[in-house]
Amino acid sequence: MAAMYEDALGSSRMLSSSITNMSSSRQQSSQIAKAYRQAAQLFLTRRLPEALSTIEPIITPPDQDYSNGIYNSDLSAFAPVASASRGTRVKVWSFYLTFLNSVIELGAEDGKHAFGSTRWKQLVSRCRDGSVWDDVVRDGYAGVEGDVDAEVVINLATLLLTHSPSQRLNQQRLETYLAASAHPTFDVSAHMQSSSQLQRRPSQHNNGTSTPRDLNTRLKLLELYTLHVLPRNEEWDYAREFIGMSEVLDDERKEAFLLALHSLKEEKEESEIREAKLRQQQQEQMEQRRKEAEARRLEQSRAEDERRKKEEENRRQPRGSDEVFRRPLNRQPPAPSRASKPTKKAVSPPPGFYNRASALFASMQTLVSTTAHSMTANPMALFRTFLFLLAFALAFGRRDLRERIMRILKDAWDKIRRTVGMGVKVSYI
Repeated sequence: MAAMYEDALGSSRMLSSSITNMSSSRQQSSQIAKAYRQAAQLFLTRRLPEALSTIEPIITPPDQDYSNGIYNSDLSAFAPVASASRGTRVKVWSFYLTFLNSVIELGAEDGKHAFGSTRWKQLVSRCRDGSVWDDVVRDGYAGVEGDVDAEVVINLATLLLTHSPSQRLNQQRLETYLAASAHPTFDVSAHMQSSSQLQRRPSQHNNGTSTPRDLNTRLKLLELYTLHVLPRNEEWDYAREFIGMSEVLDDERKEAFLLALHSLKEEKEESEIREAKLRQQQQEQMEQRRKEAEARRLEQSRAEDERRKKEEENRRQPRGSDEVFRRPLNRQPPAPSRASKPTKKAVSPPPGFYNRASALFASMQTLVSTTAHSMTANPMALFRTFLFLLAFALAFGRRDLRERIMRILKDAWDKIRRTVGMGVKVSYI
């Protein structure tokens, strides 16, 4: 009777514990869904720091309790999202990875302004060094790589493909996941450790293709691995072999994948050729600009030398030209003096016609040379002379002005004649 009572009591305790766990699980799922909706709303309104503080409690494990130095293994060792349903897990982790992508795209200035320098660098480094993958597997899936939902793996690989400088880690994690999901291990101790705390992941069995949805997800994962990650690591031959040996792809899909891989390789080769041509053109342009600059420098140097030579010649030329102009001026005036001296000496005999003509021509020659020198030294004088002659001609071209001038001259001549006549009469008297 005592044994039967103890068995009944134990069964009652297990039943009450199960009911308590179920109610607690429902309450926790409700809290996770509520936190996810709030974080998504904050994210849509670009309140990123508040969205992060809302989503972090459900993706981060609580503080671990230790008793006598021994870790208490229960659900508190993992993030609350680890015990949620598959759909909730996928939504939460996909949202978190999308959030990290947006944080990186903010840029250094806006990111540091929103989260602070240290926090922003921490979030960015988790994506670039791939540590976010470890966090998701450890906190959300009890450290079992093969239990990670395929949609979450796709988002993780896409995040690393976009922001990680090297794709070697991305390739290793994808290969580990593909191997673990295609051939699941049956480690009893690991199984007992994870299964006693978390829900089983039945979607990972049967090569991940048990349903059309799983098959579609698997195809996306293979496309990401063979057409994006491997080409980034220059693993073209391995990608071709992997596609050919894949058990998931049928012949039609294999042909499509191989054709896409070939097209990607051709595009990459053409891009490299274009870049090489562009670099060559840039080098040729730089060389051409260098030659042109050198030619301009030489031309400027020659022009500078010629300018200095001309300045030297101009500094010497004015003295010689002044002497040339001064000599005729100094030599020509004595000619009239020599001609005048004989005239002064020969006062009694009047000069002949030849002497007077010679003196006239000498004076005209002196006048012409003096005028030429003046015009050369002062061109404005010639210009003023021409203007005066032009104004004089235009003035006499008008009939009324011409008649007025003639009338003024006639009146003046009459006055002079009367004055002279009166003077003659007075002299006569």
